[in-house]
Amino acid sequence: MQTLQTIIVFLIIFSIIVVIHEFGHYYFAKRAGILVREFAIGMGPKLFAKQGQDGTTYTIRMLPLGGYVRLAGLNEEDTIQAGMQVGLILDEMEQVRLINTTERSEVDELPAVVDQLDLVNDMTIDVIPVGQTEIVRYSVSKTAQIVEADGTKVQVSPIETRYESANVWQKMLTNFAGPMNNFILSIIVFAIVGLMMPAIPSDTSEIGDVIEGNPAAEAGMLSGDRIVEIDGQDVSTWNEVLSVIHGLPGETVTIIVERNQEEVDLTVDVASVQVSEDSEPIGQIGVYAAQKTGLMDRLLYGFTATWGVISRVLSAIGGMFTKGFDINMFGGPVAMAEATSEVVNQGYTTILYFMAFLSTNLGIVNLLPIPALDGGKIVLNLIEAVRGKPLSQEKEGIITIIGVIFLFILMIAVTWNDISRVFF
Repeated sequence: MQTLQTIIVFLIIFSIIVVIHEFGHYYFAKRAGILVREFAIGMGPKLFAKQGQDGTTYTIRMLPLGGYVRLAGLNEEDTIQAGMQVGLILDEMEQVRLINTTERSEVDELPAVVDQLDLVNDMTIDVIPVGQTEIVRYSVSKTAQIVEADGTKVQVSPIETRYESANVWQKMLTNFAGPMNNFILSIIVFAIVGLMMPAIPSDTSEIGDVIEGNPAAEAGMLSGDRIVEIDGQDVSTWNEVLSVIHGLPGETVTIIVERNQEEVDLTVDVASVQVSEDSEPIGQIGVYAAQKTGLMDRLLYGFTATWGVISRVLSAIGGMFTKGFDINMFGGPVAMAEATSEVVNQGYTTILYFMAFLSTNLGIVNLLPIPALDGGKIVLNLIEAVRGKPLSQEKEGIITIIGVIFLFILMIAVTWNDISRVFF
């Protein structure tokens, strides 16, 4: 029962985060005039499909693992190839209004073998009708439909509706919109968490509680002290306090606090704590941030908590360049499932906090300048802005493939590391 509950919660959280991410791409692609061929909820075989008047086909798929959008002209494979047998349905003007690539044919279809086609610029298709030997060219309607192999019906995309026809700013905004939606979701959910919590931690460097028997209490720190400097580093927010302290395990440092409008120097022996077996030890001194209960503070918690996650993730990424690459910094599906198992019994507040945390992480990771991720696409957009023209589709394709291979290898390595850590 516990395992089933964990799986359900994990799938719900993951699907909400991914669908919200993909909706950002969908919305701004629409605003840019880019045809969204499909908006899918879930992965795998199609369960339901409905094409809207806007030309987008909305589908629900069997595996409840997030979703995706298909933008016309962006990393698409050609559905129809030369040599394929298709069925054409023509209108009264002898113009193609539907191309059926499935084995199920309609009564009024013209069966034919494709010789060549251009469904982007010329909007024509050359075919050899079954039973004939001569090539016949047909004009294709700009709103014609393609029935794909699994029965999904999508609209053709003439050049003016494709990703490559949008200007650089529109492309960049479309690519950024996914991570942006993750940050917006995080802000909203953290704000809800702030309303549900008895109190929220202050983002200032003011100390709320000092735990007896810990380094801070032994050094003479008091509730209400405001930490202004740690080991020569100025701090003004609680995230800065945590970041500096965590990086000083086992060291003796001087901490300056402001008490009754006066600065007091304290010598603190930072404790070294290992959070998990595979993690590096971090520093702790045994203090909690001051708490707030005001309505506005609770709502602003959406922004402060989101920024806190962003700053910690960026700090961890920066540490890769100063301390070296450590695969234990990454977590795959196994780690996410393990974390979900830990929070699922801690109530709705903890689950919502976890969802907001994951949403922020997904937004940041997608903005990394790695080909195949949104950040990599934005880099290509910037190159296009500087060059005055985009890279050729061949070069972009090669760059994307390299990115996909890199991410695939990283995903395997991270997943194996998770499995080894959990089960061995």
